[in-house]
Amino acid sequence: MKDGLNETKPVSFYDLDEHEHPDGGSTMLGFWMYLMSDCLIFAVLFAAYAVLGNSYAGGPSPKEIFELPLVAVNTAMLLFSSITYGFAMLSMEEGRQRIMQMWLVFTGLFGLAFLSIEMYEFATLIHEGAGPTRSAFLSSFFTLVGTHGLHVTMGLIWLVTLMVQVQKHGLIAANKRRLMCLSMFWHFLDVIWIGVFTFVYLMGTLR
Repeated sequence: MKDGLNETKPVSFYDLDEHEHPDGGSTMLGFWMYLMSDCLIFAVLFAAYAVLGNSYAGGPSPKEIFELPLVAVNTAMLLFSSITYGFAMLSMEEGRQRIMQMWLVFTGLFGLAFLSIEMYEFATLIHEGAGPTRSAFLSSFFTLVGTHGLHVTMGLIWLVTLMVQVQKHGLIAANKRRLMCLSMFWHFLDVIWIGVFTFVYLMGTLR
């Protein structure tokens, strides 16, 4: 209502005063929240495997189908990829973009080797009649290991995307922040896989 004498001021339902925030702080917080949600997903999958892992329905048991030497090589591929990513982060902090890109290439190759071995394992099991529909044990196994493999696949796509971004824009603050997020994600996948190797493969063959 405006009559020259009384003028109502608009009511503000939010804070108009801008406060200073650490650069990228909200991004890192949000990514930590995402990782925690991923932890819950894998916790559910591990719990499902713990319940269903002994239900063979007359089918093969873990000791009969798991090849520990092959799985050990696969585990080494993922662990090596984590080491090379660590070297990439050190190079990033030193501003050595070309060296960092080289380490990221090695990381991608190790990750690709991991996925190739996992796909070979899945194909071999299905060919031998031990597919995900054979028993509850195999259903939970394929779901848990396959979900981890899907995460590695997404990580590789993210890795290639960031390499292109760095090549195009250099080591700007935004790219450094994204590389740090991917670093957290990649090491998280390593930790999950160590759990898979121990709980699924190693303990499975010792039963």
